Amino acid sequence: QVQLVESGGGLVQPGESLRLSCAASGFTFSSYSMNWYRQAPGKERELVATVTSTGGSTNYADSAKGRFTISRDNAKNTVYLQMNSLKPEDTAVYYCNVRRNYINYWGKGTLVTVSS
Repeated sequence: QVQLVESGGGLVQPGESLRLSCAASGFTFSSYSMNWYRQAPGKERELVATVTSTGGSTNYADSAKGRFTISRDNAKNTVYLQMNSLKPEDTAVYYCNVRRNYINYWGKGTLVTVSS
């Protein structure tokens, strides 16, 4: 079965960086685009970044452009989200996602808190 396990969240100060990881299993990882979403308290879940199956193309929400970088290692079945210049408004639970056969699969999320 599809499993997505996020890690790397934590408490950081504004301006600092974090690198999130998502380990995937149960499907042919290299065949699918992968996504990072986030959900802040009281808000809807939003798409942050997408990387295509080969890693050759990426896309970002406006809020992430220039600060976040999504990447993947198909040999390790892992997708990453490098987050730089973090802001308090980046505080959220970050989820890894894959859409496979018209079904969305989600990890349990990792909490990122940006606060001084």
